[in-house]
Amino acid sequence: MIQEKSTNVVRVNARRTDVFDVFNFQHYAGPNPYLDRGALVFDFVLTGYREPLPIEDYVKKISDRYPLLGNQTYESYAHLFARTASEVGKLDMDLHLTHFYVKPEDKFTRISIQSLHPRTTKAVIYCIWDWFEAIGQDEDFLLDDQLVSLQTRFRESVYGGPTVYALLRTADEKGIPTFYLWDEGLMQYGWGKKQVRGVATTFDCDSHIDSDFTTRKDDCKDFLGNLGFPVPQGEIVTTEKEALIVAREIGYPVAVKPVVGHKGIGVTAAVQDSYELESAYDRALTAIPENQPTRIIVEKSITGKDFRLLCVNGKFVAATERRPASVTGDGYSSIHELIRQENRKPERLDSPTSAMSKIQIDEAMELYLEEQRLSLKSVLEKGRSVFLRKVANLSAGGMSINATHTIHDDNIILAQDIAQHFRLTCLGIDVITEDLAESWKQGNFAILEINAAPGILMHLNPAVGESIDVPSRILETFFTSGIDARIPTITFNKISVQELQTTIDHILLQHPEWTIGAVCREAVLINRSQKVLRPDYNSNIQSLLRNPKLDLLIAEYDSETLNTEGMFYQGSNIVILDNPTEMEMMLVRDLVDGSTVVIKKGNDISIKRKGLIEDYTLGEDEPFTRVYLKEVSTILST
Repeated sequence: MIQEKSTNVVRVNARRTDVFDVFNFQHYAGPNPYLDRGALVFDFVLTGYREPLPIEDYVKKISDRYPLLGNQTYESYAHLFARTASEVGKLDMDLHLTHFYVKPEDKFTRISIQSLHPRTTKAVIYCIWDWFEAIGQDEDFLLDDQLVSLQTRFRESVYGGPTVYALLRTADEKGIPTFYLWDEGLMQYGWGKKQVRGVATTFDCDSHIDSDFTTRKDDCKDFLGNLGFPVPQGEIVTTEKEALIVAREIGYPVAVKPVVGHKGIGVTAAVQDSYELESAYDRALTAIPENQPTRIIVEKSITGKDFRLLCVNGKFVAATERRPASVTGDGYSSIHELIRQENRKPERLDSPTSAMSKIQIDEAMELYLEEQRLSLKSVLEKGRSVFLRKVANLSAGGMSINATHTIHDDNIILAQDIAQHFRLTCLGIDVITEDLAESWKQGNFAILEINAAPGILMHLNPAVGESIDVPSRILETFFTSGIDARIPTITFNKISVQELQTTIDHILLQHPEWTIGAVCREAVLINRSQKVLRPDYNSNIQSLLRNPKLDLLIAEYDSETLNTEGMFYQGSNIVILDNPTEMEMMLVRDLVDGSTVVIKKGNDISIKRKGLIEDYTLGEDEPFTRVYLKEVSTILST
């Protein structure tokens, strides 16, 4: 095996006891000189302070935790470090961050790790560094504790929500470009006029009026009832006294919930008497936002199981049964201890990909246990299972069970009929019934509420049953493929403002209705109008791709920009290189299908187009502009 030799390189972060040093971190949002996607790049070196263990000793220790890494060979410590960082970077969440690259330099090795959230990835690198040093000094290293911290950091990032991450991962698989709009707090899918922006499962094409309407549970319930859909009998109250009166009139058991709310917060089902109603009313009252008036629904509680029906673009996609959190006794552990044991299970990792959240202990749980003449200190006999709360709230530890293939056709039609009344991409319909395989027309079936921003992890990764690929169904609403999410792009390695304007004018002659955005080191243009050029080069590119009217993008990427910022986007329809450097040749690394490459070296021209190569020499006074404008016309006419 090849192993790095100690050098006289300046130590940056290493302590006197360290064998290795990592330093010179740089994060690229998109393709860069090392990877064709977003990456954290850093330098790795042996310090020379102490001799490292044989590389096999590090592999042995690391493979105890990650057996797959023990079945491979490594050219150097840097290769092992990069491979380990890539594996740990998945955070035991099965994140899709699998790419890395190792490039030996004269006095160090440059490592590139695919990255989504730079702060998390950098923390991963420091974690691996500490792990390697602990191995070298034969010290224990609590990697699992470190992973919990890393997972929390990722969860708190803009990419860490289960729905957002599922959509991002699916977009990556389909080749749909995505980027986060920090000022707006939105995720953008696609470029220019092809784009759609949104938060989780709510998008800019949705009706904000309809979305707001679904949060007004009373009006929404009346609306559905007037259309003939099955809704439970009930009234809105503003005081506890009114709640008691309504409950007596419609008869117990009742359900109590705030008019404005989401995720089951403040909802209590199967309230049996006035004593329980007082507690339920207080929970609903606490859940109401401060800027909202006191309005609480008291309605007839329907017995049965809790189901979520999901429609995408007006069509039924998935059904999931939601069961409340539960524990099963072992004869000697208290309920509190059983909850702790349950929360340690891998499926309750509480990550963007885990099937279940951790069971939450709160007042609602303790009150429900009290109703069952139990407490957190109670010891359950072996084999006895106990539900911990009335409401099947998945975020509080409930269980999801796929019911898509058992639903009755009448219930599918019901869901789709409801969805037709809302201009919303995604619609979640919560219903209660004993058996979803029986038609709602048979009775004992009620619509509980409508959700305009439904979560999708319960369908994508249920605790029981097979996965339903909801993210694909959502993104297919907007894009038939990754290509359909992109506008044409033309990339130069060097171009002047005058040449850029000439290119824009040439294209506008053929497509006068188009909006063309262009960036070079000296200017930002939209058609013939010059805009503000910001010092952060890629922010100019992002602003143009954010423009919902943009039909085409032209961008210059020279060696300096590629080295300092990388590229913002991936893939071009045509790449035009004028005496390119080795680094600028990376622009042809990941072209889209059917792309054209025009390369000028001196007066020699090479054109690569659809698998064919054409070489010739420029005439004495023939400008390079004439060559590439002809190719631009060809690519735009296809």
